[in-house]
Amino acid sequence: MGEIGGNNYGHAFKQGKSIEDVRNFVPPVVDSITSSINELIELGAVTFLVPGKFPIGCSPTYLTLFQGSDKDQYDPLTGCLTWLNQFSQYHNQLLRKELEKIRNLHPDTNIVYADYYSTTLRIYHSPNKFGFKETLKACCGTGGLYNYNLSRACGYPPLRQCCNDPSSYMSWDGIHYTEAVNRLIANVVFEELMNSIHSLNNLCPTSTINKLRMIYPKSEM
Repeated sequence: MGEIGGNNYGHAFKQGKSIEDVRNFVPPVVDSITSSINELIELGAVTFLVPGKFPIGCSPTYLTLFQGSDKDQYDPLTGCLTWLNQFSQYHNQLLRKELEKIRNLHPDTNIVYADYYSTTLRIYHSPNKFGFKETLKACCGTGGLYNYNLSRACGYPPLRQCCNDPSSYMSWDGIHYTEAVNRLIANVVFEELMNSIHSLNNLCPTSTINKLRMIYPKSEM
């Protein structure tokens, strides 16, 4: 169920909206998520995977958009913008609170929260442990501090250049993560799914579960 809200927040920030204005978008975005879940429950759905927001303060997009901010606004360990990560945390806190309400109303429904924020932040804190050499620069871009240009996105002519080893980068194009990061996230999410849903064997054939275990081995995160 998601990830929902990224474009809503992103377009608002790019239009110059203040953090206070964008924070006002969070309750209706979360309401859209939970309303959709409730509607699907009424239609018979019993299992949901609901992801939270990533730490957007680490994204080359936002780092470029707000480049030049005061040094105090950056996390000295990761180089990420702390106030933007706090915004992601606000979204996630509100979302988790509303999901808990749904669980209480529908105790027979499986609602698994995928903690994208904590999962990816662990990589930013210890990139070498997970095989990443570059955390804040995009693999595909036009140069600059974060290898990202707001008006010349990756893939548009003549921009077809990318780094030699995308698996050593966290960001592919300044907006999306590389396959290497997504694989780590998938490992963690699948593990959470296995631990949270005791009736998974009833939801999927055993052969399917075994194949998934092979694709997504137990995470070291």
